[in-house]
Amino acid sequence: MAQEMIDQRVLVQAGAASLVAAGIAAPIIYRTLLKIQSRQTVSEHVQEHAHKQGTPTMGGLIVLVGLLGGMLCTWRAEYLPYLLLLIGFGIVGFADDFIVPKLMAGKRGLGWMPKLGLEIGAVLGAFWLSGGTDWVACAAIAFIVLFFSNAYNFSDGLDTLSGGIAIWLCIGFFAIAGLIAAPSLPVQILSVMLSVAFLPFLFYNAPPAKVFMGDVGALPIGAVFGWMIVDLTGGMQWSQVTVLFAPITILSIVMLFEIIPGPLQIASVKLRKKRLFNFKTPIHHAFQEKGWPETRVVWMFHIVQAVCSLVAIGWVAWK
Repeated sequence: MAQEMIDQRVLVQAGAASLVAAGIAAPIIYRTLLKIQSRQTVSEHVQEHAHKQGTPTMGGLIVLVGLLGGMLCTWRAEYLPYLLLLIGFGIVGFADDFIVPKLMAGKRGLGWMPKLGLEIGAVLGAFWLSGGTDWVACAAIAFIVLFFSNAYNFSDGLDTLSGGIAIWLCIGFFAIAGLIAAPSLPVQILSVMLSVAFLPFLFYNAPPAKVFMGDVGALPIGAVFGWMIVDLTGGMQWSQVTVLFAPITILSIVMLFEIIPGPLQIASVKLRKKRLFNFKTPIHHAFQEKGWPETRVVWMFHIVQAVCSLVAIGWVAWK
């Protein structure tokens, strides 16, 4: 019971520190983004978003500051891989959002090869910090982290979409981390910190958005979600890992649908000279193309993610 009470206090401390840090940082970051003219360049193929051209980006820094504040106040060695991923993927996102567009006229961001190389480097560093030595496992971990990082980045396309999805993902990870045979306190703490750090960001991202998350926030936050999966399965036998495969897949359904059509569409255009899907990607734009209002698309995705999170939790609890 004493251990349980200590853990509960840590969760409260982590959540409070993260919320306060993000809340204090939010107006400062927003004014700074306006001052340095960090503007979003909206894709021409999404005509519904033309009115959003020039909206400040890199608002994800609010969430990162909140998460770092919570980590500082409840520091534990298990945070090290997460910290490296936040820094590494954050640098990639900052280069993509700000440095490259400012220094290279006409370029919207980093090319995919240097971007991928830097992301892999960050994952390798996190793997090394976690004490990993199995390079087959490292390849699997890199795939998971890169998948979640880029899939979550794809979801950052509509006002409050990525924020709402993240909160429901946090709820899913928090519950699953407490239900498995070897509960993962770091995943629970990080889920609490991350979910509350989104609240000040959502204040500025609520429609009509005053600021967008940007790659500087979406890439490292997605990487954190990916590493949470690594943490959940880290101390398990193979038979236990396979039991988690179904609920983690269910939890990730929205991410799967956000990222998979894009590369397939690009590959089809390059190899077959025609589109594979008769809709825009990422997939949330396809619903707008059909005439759905943005708010309806966002609510639908939030509801689907909520259902996926609850089903995944129920699956683990039942098993």
